[in-house]
Amino acid sequence: MSPSLEFEDKNVEMAVKKACKELNIPREKLKHDVISYGSTGIFGLVGTKKARIRVTIPKSSLESKMGASDTRKSNKTPSKTIAEDAGSKNDVSIKDSADFYSVDDAKNVGQEALQLIIDFITEGAIISIKEESNRIFFNVNGGNSAVLIGKRGQTLDAIQYLVDKVINSKRKERVGVQVDVEGYIEKRRVSLEKTAARLAEKVKKTGKPATLGQMNSHDRRIVHIALKNDTMVRTQSMGEGIVRKLVIFPKKNSSRKKN
Repeated sequence: MSPSLEFEDKNVEMAVKKACKELNIPREKLKHDVISYGSTGIFGLVGTKKARIRVTIPKSSLESKMGASDTRKSNKTPSKTIAEDAGSKNDVSIKDSADFYSVDDAKNVGQEALQLIIDFITEGAIISIKEESNRIFFNVNGGNSAVLIGKRGQTLDAIQYLVDKVINSKRKERVGVQVDVEGYIEKRRVSLEKTAARLAEKVKKTGKPATLGQMNSHDRRIVHIALKNDTMVRTQSMGEGIVRKLVIFPKKNSSRKKN
């Protein structure tokens, strides 16, 4: 069986060019099978997969690489030596492509990914970055902030998910990532805390549960924390999936007796 090697790159054509260069084989004489055509993923950022090909190495190419004299002197077959050599080079390139980002690199990569996503949505937005306690904060100012945030922050949640995936897919240790638009997250936190306090008072007076509309896990957590020290009510998430309702219940021993 003829020896073979696998090569990968952004697409099949680039993988073929890489194989031709490393093996010194003209394009028209290269025999290969496509293992994977690869995928560009989401915006070319998340879920990308490289194309991979398997190249059959012709005997003539092996002999020209090794030389007739080396072939007679060596106990190893030329095909094995060439394959090991080329294979080791390929392994190095694969390993290098999986290098992990440092925190500084993560900030740059995250900013580039975030800017690319934002540019698909609006114009004129500027990103500022700060780092605190192994957590990277990206704040976006300018552009159409309402569109970037979306209904109940759903678009912002999606943007943060993508940026988080881009950054942490190449890190040994996870780094915290937060994407905000013109201070929306802090404003949302204050608003939710006020709403939670108001509804908690209503629950105490009426003795009946109160429900907050569909909320993501981040917003539900804000309400849970805001009311965790209130001994007269308790909070509970209801429903399934990422977006759920949150209900504030009166504690049984705190219900007021009717006169």
